[in-house]
Amino acid sequence: MGRRLKFRGESHHKVDGKGRVSIPASFRRVLEAGDPNWTDGLSPELVIVYGDHRRKYLEVYTMEAIEEVDDKIAALPRGSVERRMLERLFNGQSMPTTVDDTGRIVLPAKLRQKIDIEGEAFFIASGDTFQVWKPETYEQEELAKTEEWLDELPDDFDPLVLLDKKLGE
Repeated sequence: MGRRLKFRGESHHKVDGKGRVSIPASFRRVLEAGDPNWTDGLSPELVIVYGDHRRKYLEVYTMEAIEEVDDKIAALPRGSVERRMLERLFNGQSMPTTVDDTGRIVLPAKLRQKIDIEGEAFFIASGDTFQVWKPETYEQEELAKTEEWLDELPDDFDPLVLLDKKLGE
């Protein structure tokens, strides 16, 4: 098995009146690699998860990444509250779609309204997924949280030390 591509980077893209928005080119390569059915000339498939009302962004999964989530949900006891809630969030409140020939996806009005996107969308990588934000919301909320977190650390702090920590430490 080869190296698995990850989403990396961030960018701003215009959203037209029909909700069409270009996917960053590097993100399209990851979507292609993460779609087992994709071959040259076909459009890669993806899944947009929008169900968590606490989130002010859309989470976009490759087909491989959403299948991993689906497998973990299926491993939970049938009929359990956890399984029902996760099925609702990741299956019911999600939208499968494809990237068109020009590298765009369509964000339906319902999804644009959920995160208050109008003329521009902000894309930011999150490893095996990426997020779509209203640019102002990202700057006010997420960027501010990151800066606040960094400001609390000593100037010589190396964030890589966090990789060696165990959960709960």
